[in-house]
Amino acid sequence: MEPSLARYIWTHTRKQQLWILTIVLLSMIPYFMSFDLPKLIVNGPIQGKGFEQPGATQSFMRLHYNLPFIGEVQFFSGFQLDRTATLFALSVVFLLLVIINGLFKLYINTYKGRLGERMLRRIRFDLVDRVLRFPPIYFKRVKSAEVATMVKDEVEPLGGFIGDAFLQPVLLGGQALTAMLFIMVQNFWLGMIAVVIVAIQIVLIPRMRRRLIVLGRKRQLTARALSGRVGEIVDGIGAVHVHDTSNYERADIAARLGLIFKIRFDLYQWKFMVKFLNNFLAQLTPFLFYMIGGYLVIQGRLDVGQLVAVIGAYKDLPGPMKELIDWDQDRQDVQVKYQQVVEQFTVEGLIAPRIGALTIDDPDPMTHPLSAISLSMADDGGAMLLDRISLQVKPGETVALVSTATGGAEALAEAFARLNWPASGRVASGADDLLELSEAVTGRRMSYASSDVFLFQASLRDNLLYGLKHAPLTSVPYDGAAAEQQRWNIDEARRSGNPELDIHSDWINYASAGATGPHDLFEAVRRVLDAVVLSRDILDLGLRSSADLTRHTELARRIVELRAALRTRLEREGLSELVVPFEPGAYNKEATIGQNLLFGAAAGPELADRALAANPYFASVLRQAGLDRTLYEMGMEIAQQAIELFADLPPDHQFFQQLTFMSAEEIPAYETLLQRLKNRPYEAVSENDRAMIVTLSFAYIEPRHRFGLLSDELMSKIVAARNRFYENLPPELQNAIERYDPAKYIAAATVMDNVLFGRVGNNHPDAPDRIRSIVYDIVDELGLYAELLDVGLDFNVGAGGRRLTGGQRQKLDVARALLKRPDFLILNRPLSALDQRMQDKVLRNVLEEARRDGHSPAIVWVVTNPAMGLMFDRVVVFDSGQLVEDGTHETLLAGSGIFKELVS
Repeated sequence: MEPSLARYIWTHTRKQQLWILTIVLLSMIPYFMSFDLPKLIVNGPIQGKGFEQPGATQSFMRLHYNLPFIGEVQFFSGFQLDRTATLFALSVVFLLLVIINGLFKLYINTYKGRLGERMLRRIRFDLVDRVLRFPPIYFKRVKSAEVATMVKDEVEPLGGFIGDAFLQPVLLGGQALTAMLFIMVQNFWLGMIAVVIVAIQIVLIPRMRRRLIVLGRKRQLTARALSGRVGEIVDGIGAVHVHDTSNYERADIAARLGLIFKIRFDLYQWKFMVKFLNNFLAQLTPFLFYMIGGYLVIQGRLDVGQLVAVIGAYKDLPGPMKELIDWDQDRQDVQVKYQQVVEQFTVEGLIAPRIGALTIDDPDPMTHPLSAISLSMADDGGAMLLDRISLQVKPGETVALVSTATGGAEALAEAFARLNWPASGRVASGADDLLELSEAVTGRRMSYASSDVFLFQASLRDNLLYGLKHAPLTSVPYDGAAAEQQRWNIDEARRSGNPELDIHSDWINYASAGATGPHDLFEAVRRVLDAVVLSRDILDLGLRSSADLTRHTELARRIVELRAALRTRLEREGLSELVVPFEPGAYNKEATIGQNLLFGAAAGPELADRALAANPYFASVLRQAGLDRTLYEMGMEIAQQAIELFADLPPDHQFFQQLTFMSAEEIPAYETLLQRLKNRPYEAVSENDRAMIVTLSFAYIEPRHRFGLLSDELMSKIVAARNRFYENLPPELQNAIERYDPAKYIAAATVMDNVLFGRVGNNHPDAPDRIRSIVYDIVDELGLYAELLDVGLDFNVGAGGRRLTGGQRQKLDVARALLKRPDFLILNRPLSALDQRMQDKVLRNVLEEARRDGHSPAIVWVVTNPAMGLMFDRVVVFDSGQLVEDGTHETLLAGSGIFKELVS
């Protein structure tokens, strides 16, 4: 990267800088005129100079010049105005100059702001572009949080400075010189005073500010280190809790914050000392002007108008001077920050831009063997992982890589995937060095999956299709305002040096997945999900999720049909008692009291969970129905019995799994609450305490908890309160609840809740699994399998995929690699989180799916169990970085080498 920030700015904004500098120079003309006008007003119409005689007039706006060799030439004789008219005319001109100067400032500041933001956008893009081109080994040494901090925060000040880089010294220097020149014209000695004070400021203040630069650099480095350390804590939070090191981490963070505090405090002290001296010098000049200028007026050597004009001109001088000094400070500061960022983003072995260049058309298939030629691999500490091995994998061949504890199979797989670069030797595709091939070839014709899976915080679908998004293939049609906005976006991207690629275009390479478009992509997706045994997991996620009605209209339209099919199936199999359906006029004994009261799904926070009991309207409904005291007493009874039964049990006791209304952690709080409320009348209990107690009754289910608290009379009252609740529902709660309706889809509820439209009985422990299995069969029979799977694919996997299990993440990674239908499929212990039986099953499915429709990719699989080599054409064994055996499974077993020992 360009080491000089000024050169970087000039290179990319030369034309814009020249234009705005021209505008700045033009703005100096009205700026100078605004200094001279107060003198004309004071000396002329106010003091009466030139209007000594009654009825005297003067020319206004007379244009005349003394030209060389010609003499005086008059272009316009002007208007003859008396004293009052001249005062008004000059005042209007003064106001006009104020407006003109303001418009110049508005245009200049807006232009430089836009220029700065464009350059900030360019810098950030350049940095991220370099991150995408870093050699793999760099990422083993740097913390991701530090890189993110540099891109986001550390270059942020550059955006504010870039617009000022060339404009500010010209603008502020021009304003200062204009004011100085005007003062010198009025009186030489007053001008010299201003020059001396300004010279002291220019020389002394920047020298004092050098310490601020040093402190600012320390602050930046310590803040960056803090960001990286916090990122480490977040990434390793599991290890922190497992090893009880949270207090060690607190001590470390406190020490780092203490260091930052000390640096920042020193910075503030020195900063305000410099500011004090600068302000003192700025105020010293007016003192001298008043004293010396006043003396000159008294002596008659300076008129009042000139003194007023000089003081007015100097009033505008400290501002530009102070800002000019600040600009110089900012210049040095941002140059240091820029150099630090450049140092961090300047690495050896940067991937050439042509490797990642955009390619629309798919490259030709890789028909040449993939070869390791005298390949040596080392880790970032220099330890050898592979030592001069040679190996060739032919197209269509399946190879199992087996490794001892000190082997090197994983390193070879990473070398094939270009995730680790050779220390010596090379990996080649035919005659081409793999590192010299563009990513359009390796990224589309090769796939890689490993046990170390990273998923983006997006939906399952986005992560699954990520390997197909190489280039924008179909643009989105824009019209109207959207088209105008898109044109603006493209124009700004071009001006900022960003690519003109539309993220909203269709980037999915359907042909790579064996599809022709969005309509038949699902079949390819379903096949790979079935192959890695992930479909059922995604269906489960779909059942537990809410469907997007704008996309899953078929599921919503046929929900009544699904409910009826489930009822019929349960009756046919004699399982009707497994599900108790919701009925508008009846109490559902398998649902909670809160669910029976609401008889609907909460669509907002106002009536969700613990907010229900505290809601004023809901509380008023309970009072009108005579349930407020009843539910309070029920809650007190529940609390007393729960504490009596469970208070002495350990928090991890299985009984707490049945205690839905109170967690083990909440028992001490409720114990304290009961002691406080003991023998206290209902009316004396605060609303918050009352809500905490009533909340317990809302979670009560008689068949599950069996406290004997629910009578037929109480159930009837609850149903009546439910009807009262909906009769007078206020407008602000209309969108907070969606009432259960047997004839419609409930958007706020999960798919499973919509299908059941009731609650699973608590007397059948295996009921949820049996119901789920029946629902899957019905969904498939009714042709809604794809719809439900599509709902599951909308599930957000969370940061790094942490909402999925380790096995699910690995399966998804293999599915993503398989969906691309590559020529070479590299799998590096991809299923280590699964048991051996499941690994074998997925392996067989993947080998079968990879060869579907005549496609025959080469498959290189680093296996976790040497016995899995039986399913491959060839087995290659590594030990201590050496290739020690190579042959078929049968021949290696027949020998007496390491492989036979590993299998046995």
